[in-house]
Amino acid sequence: MSLDFIDFSFLDILDIILVAILLYYIYKLLKGTVAINIVIGIALIFLIWKITQALNMEMLSGILGYLLSGGVIALIIVFQQEIRKFLLMIGTTNFSTKRGFLTQLKFLKSEINAETDVETMVTALEHLAKSKTGALIVIERTNKLDFLVSSGDKMNALVNEAIIESIFYKNSPLHDGATIIRDNYIIATRVILPVSDNTKIPARFGLRHRAALGVSEKTDAVCLLVSEETGEISYIKDGEFVLFKNSEQLIEKLQKDLTE
Repeated sequence: MSLDFIDFSFLDILDIILVAILLYYIYKLLKGTVAINIVIGIALIFLIWKITQALNMEMLSGILGYLLSGGVIALIIVFQQEIRKFLLMIGTTNFSTKRGFLTQLKFLKSEINAETDVETMVTALEHLAKSKTGALIVIERTNKLDFLVSSGDKMNALVNEAIIESIFYKNSPLHDGATIIRDNYIIATRVILPVSDNTKIPARFGLRHRAALGVSEKTDAVCLLVSEETGEISYIKDGEFVLFKNSEQLIEKLQKDLTE
């Protein structure tokens, strides 16, 4: 008796890896959003369509087939924000160096090379909040933010309380705009961020909040900010405000998000 083996080539392995990477990026973009429920719904319709085809149920499979084929334009409209974010993620990937490529694929690594000192950042923001000093910090994750860094003043300083507080001090020439942090280093100040055009943002939130929402909509970066009006600290991720009860919970959420 002979055994038949599946013909499995290198291209098949490469195909599986590329599909896995694509699905991973899609999952990261949609995780925690309403869009993930839409994707699940589409997947169920597709599964039912395949089953009806296998059972030769021509009428139902035909209806579902037209529904899926005609829904491409609708999907582009529904997921326009996620599609733009996905294309930006791919476009800003740094493939020129080993470090940049591995950073984008950090789900293949067992640990992160550099941990961001979120406790120091939160402590500095608490000091700024007491004096109602406005501040906006953008923490880079997998999406490279080089296209934003070029709009500000480059810096290469290890994160510490004194530097953060001095940057956002009201008389400091660096306090306008955002500060970007990468791998626990402040890499740029006075950065100009894209402002969110979401009309549902309450009027009480100013330009600083809109800028934080804007960059978190277009990239996977997370933002910490202090309001000049209220002295309130906010945490923004994926274009939404993340609620927290106290500093300890904020630190915990940040550490979790930065190690995903």
